[in-house]
Amino acid sequence: MTIEAQADSRRWRDATAGVVGLLVVANVMSNRVLPGWAYLPWNVVVAAAIVVLARSTTTWKQIAFTEWRRGTAWGAVLLLLTIGVLALAITMPAFYELYHDRRVSSATDTWLYQTFVRIPFGTVLLEEVAFRAVLPGLFMLRWGVRRACIAASLCFGVWHVLPALTLNEVNPIATRVFGEGPGGEAVAVLFAVVSTAVVGMWFCWIRLRSRSVLSTMLAHVASNSGAYTIAWLVTR
Repeated sequence: MTIEAQADSRRWRDATAGVVGLLVVANVMSNRVLPGWAYLPWNVVVAAAIVVLARSTTTWKQIAFTEWRRGTAWGAVLLLLTIGVLALAITMPAFYELYHDRRVSSATDTWLYQTFVRIPFGTVLLEEVAFRAVLPGLFMLRWGVRRACIAASLCFGVWHVLPALTLNEVNPIATRVFGEGPGGEAVAVLFAVVSTAVVGMWFCWIRLRSRSVLSTMLAHVASNSGAYTIAWLVTR
């Protein structure tokens, strides 16, 4: 291996370790340490930091920070489809019950903040930058497209372990489905990890086809903000 190749390999290892390490810290801080008001600014800073780390060894194209017009077109279609599916789901009793979530406030100002600020710029921005832009871009440099997408999607699933620990406490139907106590909690966590990893694979495919992380950002906003809005309406 040449000196230049060794330097490239070292930069990749440092960048990848830095991104993964920062995401681990960010996950713990967001779910266990920081007050609610700090969630958004903290996640924005982390998103910017991992982009800086990744750019030491990747190009903008490799992390899908290009093709914005194409990404907007893909995202707009996915946004409309997602909202349509969510609207259809509310007509089904089984899915209707899922929207009874104690984390959702009936206050209008809270709904506006959650739907148009916290979810898009707090949750979606960091998760899409991390798991559809930066990590796949880094992993593809060494492992190829398929293994990179699988690895990034598994990381996305593990990212949801801490939030899933309280799922049975905030959603009554989750308690009935997964059960109570430590066993029910373990099942809920496993379900969250597997389901979000599968979603991660789907979003990685969209990212590759659209060649822009903006497409998955819009789809993710539609999913999370749309579901929150329906839950808000149900709560009211």
